[in-house]
Amino acid sequence: MSHGSSTAAQPAATPSIPGTAKDGLSHRQILTILSGLMMGMFLASLDQTIVTTAIRTISDDLHGLSEQAWTTTAYLITSTIATPLYGKLSDIYGRKPFFLAAISIFIVGSVACTFSTSMIELAAFRAFQGIGAGGLMSLALAIIGDIVPPRERARYQGYILSVFATSSVIGPLVGGFLAGQDTILGISGWRWVFLVNVPIGMVALFVVAKVLNVPHVRRAQRIDWWGAVTIAVGVVPLLLVAEQGQSWGWTSPRSMACYAIGVIGVIAWILIERRMGDAALIPMRLFSNAVFSKTSILSVLVGMAMFGGMMMIPQYLQIVKGASPTKSGLMMLPLMLGMMITSIVVGRLIARTGHYKIFPVAGTGVMIVAMLLFHFEVQWNTPLAETMGYMAVFGVGLGLTMQTLTLAVQNAVPPQDMGVATASATFFRQLGSTAGTAIFLSVLFSTVGDKISAAFRSAQTTPAFQHALAQNPHALSGADSSSVLSDSSFIQKLPEALGAPFKMGFADSMHIVFLLASAVAAAAFLLSLVIKEVPLRKVSGIQAQAAEGEAGAGAAVAVEADKSA
Repeated sequence: MSHGSSTAAQPAATPSIPGTAKDGLSHRQILTILSGLMMGMFLASLDQTIVTTAIRTISDDLHGLSEQAWTTTAYLITSTIATPLYGKLSDIYGRKPFFLAAISIFIVGSVACTFSTSMIELAAFRAFQGIGAGGLMSLALAIIGDIVPPRERARYQGYILSVFATSSVIGPLVGGFLAGQDTILGISGWRWVFLVNVPIGMVALFVVAKVLNVPHVRRAQRIDWWGAVTIAVGVVPLLLVAEQGQSWGWTSPRSMACYAIGVIGVIAWILIERRMGDAALIPMRLFSNAVFSKTSILSVLVGMAMFGGMMMIPQYLQIVKGASPTKSGLMMLPLMLGMMITSIVVGRLIARTGHYKIFPVAGTGVMIVAMLLFHFEVQWNTPLAETMGYMAVFGVGLGLTMQTLTLAVQNAVPPQDMGVATASATFFRQLGSTAGTAIFLSVLFSTVGDKISAAFRSAQTTPAFQHALAQNPHALSGADSSSVLSDSSFIQKLPEALGAPFKMGFADSMHIVFLLASAVAAAAFLLSLVIKEVPLRKVSGIQAQAAEGEAGAGAAVAVEADKSA
């Protein structure tokens, strides 16, 4: 064997991993990398919680309460479509440059949101912001999969969950406080909900650039741009009709056109992905893995059920119970704490036992119970303490389910597919979240008018309503079931008897949403029963790829030795 041939074979097969590639990174190295990941994850999770409690105030100020679905849907559509692209590109070129790009795009989008003068403008800027958000969470989870073995992940679960815990507590409070201020430094209070991302994002950029040095071996592979285009053509029209179907009519020409374009786009995407093979955005061979394919469907269903609850509860607290944005953020704490504490306990149990299937089964079951409790028990005048207890139940269900799905997917695929598999899991969950948000808000605002009208017909015959109207004859001038869809803030200014029909109408419409969410959770429960559990790996993605590289190098050396002999 010649000297030239041996040196040519070795670098291509063995990854250049500083420190301990074969034995894995040290605890200190992992914590250093985690510090960078946590900054990016904090940025993404804070934005979700800070906007949720402020969106009602924002939409009232921009005179578009019923259009708020567009701002959420636009953000989720772009982040959903961008997610698998980030995963694939990071598998080829490495995680760091795309993580930095995601943070930068997110910052620019946040600044743009502060200049919005209408809900449509805000939706457009949120769509741009979503392009960055698509990489923040999925790349962070992929990097964790790279550096931490599945069985040891619970050791670091506390660090990761501290990010969500902090954002879950701070986000609603800060969002509510900012939305509750008329102006801060001459700028409308709610605009600071987006502007606050800028300094946090700048710090995240610096930290990530400094510490995120994850080993990577570049793989020569084509980029599946046509896959990205066709998945957008397939997904966007279907989500659009989900959001507008109630107002357009589910069989209207516009809806039928969206169905047709969406189906054509999905078929074109599947054909292109098959042709691209391993270079595909989401390689079709992954779907031959039963765990991957079933968990992907389960992620869609869980995402829908999750957002059905997460979007409705703040609406209920602010519109029906009259809580300020800040107070509604505090009232959401039982849900967040239930999710966080359960996630920590689940992580430790998985690390101790090596088993995980029971948790999504139990989690989806608990989510069904929580949604049914909201449907049957939570009325417009239900005591807050009771409602907050149901929130905690819902949080427990999410805590049992969410992290386990990502873990199952990462554990079921080869290490070289870690990025695309993690991004796919995030993609399908966000796809469900986007569809759920569009459908559930569409159902809410398309039914609330009739529910309010029915509540008024019942209330008009009561002495309390008649007395209140006699005392305040002009209180309801200009306030009806249609005007409330553009601005609901007047409800809290009405006398209790006159405001009650509006609150009752919203609560009754929300009951429909919670019932739909419980049906979706029931489908998720049935699917979770048939997913096979795969034994958890005890090595990280980096260790597995290093071992594969050494095996490949050994095989190459053996081949060259045979040739020279």
